[in-house]
Amino acid sequence: MPAQDYTKKFLSQIIMIVGLITGVIAGFVASKLFDGQGKGCLVNLVLGIIGGALGGCLFSLFGLEAYSWMGELVVSVVGAMVFLLLWNKLLK
Repeated sequence: MPAQDYTKKFLSQIIMIVGLITGVIAGFVASKLFDGQGKGCLVNLVLGIIGGALGGCLFSLFGLEAYSWMGELVVSVVGAMVFLLLWNKLLK
C-alpha cells in the first residue's frame, strides 16, 4: 500500500476523532446552557451529533455555513439547544 493511502486513512481517523470530541463538547455546552447541568458523556455525544445535523440543516436554510472548528461547534450547540427545546416541549 502506498504511503499516500496510509496518510488518507490516518487523516480520516483524526477527523472522526475530532468530530466525536466536538460532539461531546457541543452536547455538554448545550445541556449546560439549557438547564445548567451536563447529561453524561454518552448523552452529550448523542446530543452533539444530533445537534450538528439539526444545526447544519437550520443554518443552511438561511444560507449560512461554518468554515472552522469553532463555527462547527457553534452550529452544533445551536442545533443541540433547538433539539433540547423540542424534546422538552414533546415530553410536557
